[in-house]
Amino acid sequence: MRKRSLDMVHQLAKRDDRVVFIGSDLSPNLLGEMKKEFPSRYYMEGIAEANVIGMAAGMAMDGFIPYVNTIATFITRRCYEQVAVDLCLHDLPVRLIGNGGGYVYAPLGPTHQAIEDIAIMRALPHMTVTAACDAEEMARLMDASLEWPHPIYIRLGKGGDPVVSKPERGFAIGKAIDMIDGETGASDVLLISTGVATTQALKAAAALMADGIRCRLLHVHTVKPLDEKAIVEAAAGTRLVVTVEEHSVVGGLGSAVLETLADRMAGALPPVKRLGIPDTFADRYGSQQKLMEHFAIHAQGIEAAARTRLAELTK
Repeated sequence: MRKRSLDMVHQLAKRDDRVVFIGSDLSPNLLGEMKKEFPSRYYMEGIAEANVIGMAAGMAMDGFIPYVNTIATFITRRCYEQVAVDLCLHDLPVRLIGNGGGYVYAPLGPTHQAIEDIAIMRALPHMTVTAACDAEEMARLMDASLEWPHPIYIRLGKGGDPVVSKPERGFAIGKAIDMIDGETGASDVLLISTGVATTQALKAAAALMADGIRCRLLHVHTVKPLDEKAIVEAAAGTRLVVTVEEHSVVGGLGSAVLETLADRMAGALPPVKRLGIPDTFADRYGSQQKLMEHFAIHAQGIEAAARTRLAELTK
């Protein structure tokens, strides 16, 4: 996913001379072909993220469209004030590409685990927050980003994830995607997921449907602006809503869905179960997969949570 995202920066630079790449202390060979072809639009800065954001803001004010790339925790936590004041306050078209959303850098510990990035970025006025589910969808997102008039946070997965998206389902920033063909009506369980958690949610839905449980899955590649209309309409026809994210349950997708239902849904809200990372830093090291399994953000955990909550509702 990361390679596809950065390769797309090069492709976009070929199409539009406003596109600029800015890296922060990354491999000197990263996007080497772009560096050769467009040396005046390729910059590799040092470990100075706050400065990089200010630099990108200044270039955007001069008419460029900067794509800034570094580790997710560095591009969110470390320079949050600059993102807020330099980019969002002025509503500038800068694209922040964050390597390693969620537990991608799990072996490096809590300093590199981006577990609250969606929450803090969606809190900023004008900021768009995205998390594609696979490399193919990432290419569609990058293509759509070129003409988007606001700052964007692009959360990257690990790479090598199974391709579950389909071009025929379409893509537009701010529009959720139904991931299960033919399942757009009433359901027993409405799964709402973002990023690579969508792959796990699809597996869980398949297991539930094999048992006769009607499932619908909305993939929310854009957490902000959220597709409120699609979520409210889908929630109105379900017994249970389950949100799934590789992110803290505080302030992420689940919180955004609950806020939307509370603000916009007429009548009683359906029960909502939020699945994600609990309000804690990881107390163990391991792979992304191991930590997702530990916190039950995998197919079996999603399936079990849905079954348990459905059983509680039938008592």
